[in-house]
Amino acid sequence: MNRRDLAVWPGEAYPLGATWDGQGVNFAIFSEHAEKVELCLFDPKGRRTTHAIDMRWQTDQVWHCYLPEARPGTLYGYRVYGPYDPSNGHRFNPKKLLLDPYAKDVYGQLRWSDALFGYRVGHPDKDLSFDRRDSAMGMLKSRVVDTSFSWGDDKLLRTPWHDTVIYELHVKGFTALHPDIPPQLRGTYEGLASPPVIEHLKRLGVTAVELMPTHTFIDDRHLLEKDLHNYWGYNSIGFFAPDSRYSASGHLNEFKTMVKRFHSEGIEVILDVVYNHTGEGSHMGPTLCFRGIDNRAYYRVNPEDNRYYKDFTGCGNTLNMRHPRVLQLIMDSLRYWVLEMHVDGFRFDLASALARELHAVDRLGAFFDIIHQDPVLSQVKLIAEPWDLGEGGYQVGNFPVGWTEWNGKYRDTMRAYWKGDGGLIGDMAYRMTGSSDLYEHGGRRPYASINFITCHDGFTLRDLVSYNEKHNEANGEDNRDGESHNLSWNCGEEGPSNSQHINTLRLRQQRNFLATLLLSQGVPMLTAGDEMGRSQQGNNNAYCQDSELTWIDWTLSKENQELLKFVQRVIKLRKEHPNFRRRYFFQGRDIVGAGVKDITWLRPIGGEMTDKEWHQSFARSLGLFLAGDAIDEHDERGEKISDDNLILLFNAHHEDIPFVLPAEPSQARWQVLLDTSYSDGNGAPGRLYHANEKFPLQKRSFVLLKQLISPPLLSMVSSI
Repeated sequence: MNRRDLAVWPGEAYPLGATWDGQGVNFAIFSEHAEKVELCLFDPKGRRTTHAIDMRWQTDQVWHCYLPEARPGTLYGYRVYGPYDPSNGHRFNPKKLLLDPYAKDVYGQLRWSDALFGYRVGHPDKDLSFDRRDSAMGMLKSRVVDTSFSWGDDKLLRTPWHDTVIYELHVKGFTALHPDIPPQLRGTYEGLASPPVIEHLKRLGVTAVELMPTHTFIDDRHLLEKDLHNYWGYNSIGFFAPDSRYSASGHLNEFKTMVKRFHSEGIEVILDVVYNHTGEGSHMGPTLCFRGIDNRAYYRVNPEDNRYYKDFTGCGNTLNMRHPRVLQLIMDSLRYWVLEMHVDGFRFDLASALARELHAVDRLGAFFDIIHQDPVLSQVKLIAEPWDLGEGGYQVGNFPVGWTEWNGKYRDTMRAYWKGDGGLIGDMAYRMTGSSDLYEHGGRRPYASINFITCHDGFTLRDLVSYNEKHNEANGEDNRDGESHNLSWNCGEEGPSNSQHINTLRLRQQRNFLATLLLSQGVPMLTAGDEMGRSQQGNNNAYCQDSELTWIDWTLSKENQELLKFVQRVIKLRKEHPNFRRRYFFQGRDIVGAGVKDITWLRPIGGEMTDKEWHQSFARSLGLFLAGDAIDEHDERGEKISDDNLILLFNAHHEDIPFVLPAEPSQARWQVLLDTSYSDGNGAPGRLYHANEKFPLQKRSFVLLKQLISPPLLSMVSSI
């Protein structure tokens, strides 16, 4: 160790973390129960400790000092002294180098060994023992950063929710195989913001990318031992630092440049964030950060035996949201990503865990109260995954105003309906129209519902129509992992098929799902690759598969090229027609004096659905009339919004159904805009249908029709 003395000043208790002020660096770290805190500085490669500094100053449980000689790029870590008493919730071990919870950059990769554990691995007393080996050599290092960046006129886009189309993607998986991205940029932030990617997103028509976790995370030891990786990244250890594995340059500004480029193209950036637990795992996990800084403050310990954790996440631990410093950590992290990194919003993994005040989920918990009064965070996009693994954790529909939710009921209903299950048309009608049964009573709008058919977790869309069973053998858990209840249907044969009939049906089913998703009320979320027929060979839990199994294949067959064009066209239709982007729930009545109800549900034999028909178990077909003149909404300039009259027809039955079109208006002519029974989804070009005519609705198909102006009215308009 270099014993050359450094000037050490008291510094300040705020802000937490390492803060470069242009002349030196202030270091501040919270620990309520620590007896001593030591700041360790390292050489540029992080191999050797150059200085160990006793942080002698403490203010309100924050240990702090100021180093006038420190500069951006300085590598550092902490050693925290205190009782090692697991039975009382304390796990201090100064032999373990610890990551700064507020580190804005993390250097190196974790090198697993028994030295990373606070207890002696394999000891008969398990975690009650004490390990004296130094962990610094294999440990990540925190790095001081200069946060300055030339943002120019960049700002949050604030795309209205009703105009939003979300695209969920993985930074590496989306770009790893892209032939038009330079090899050195594939799998990186810079590669993601490259022209080929942005061109794809723009042509597709999405308005926001939702990035799977990019906070610094760790690979589980047991996965690496099986030559696997924590590919999804739901194993965070640093809530301020972008993971360096996705950086081509190794510089923090690469992430900022990516955001700036997306914004310049009108695309928002939403981060999938994991604040419910950390990568330190259960009480038998390693000591890397929070556990060694103040285990009892940061984690929910079991009140009956503080040695163990309350695990509402299924990941071994749950962050202690009841502690004000933990709340501060999360809020500081969120504000940092908005103010310093310019991200547009967040999707909160297992958000119900954040709402648990004691044991039950409290929808008005401290976390939500703080978010709602925050002038920064209350104005960005907030998306909840509204469940966790604890009792009462399934909270779809119960989050407060201002939040949107992944609508798991939408996913399950649409999967079951298009699979062919009966008795679902009533539930399907709710899901198509924004799930008013879930959101309207709480004062929320249709866009509170984030609609999705698939996401990163589970089957891809292609696999949803190709497999009845999961096939997760590659994960090394004897196919025991992953969800078994997938509501999938293989169309007659498990896995890849040589049958033209089966493959044709599978493509039609994909079109059905995509058209339904993109034309439902609410906010559609498309999973990257579903528009191009991506498959994971039946693996519905590919969290550990960092390989071509999960990376997107950009070499498209003719069928998948057609599927991509179909999705582009449907998104374009969504944007062209306000009928699909309602800001308020339908009322089922004439609300603007247009002489027609804003929405009418149609039965195949003609006329409006009756109460009795909603409950028929054999019913698998229905129609939806949307009145373009009955949109009781105004645009940003205060002008009334109107649209074409549209009809959506659904048939999940295995037989064709002649669907009688509305008798009124009697002069109406209907043009097909979409028909999923055709390979290109366009329908018969030029074919028009008249009022009260039977439309040949093909088996397992979705159709969209637009009402044309009648000839007499058309000539009148022309004469004017």
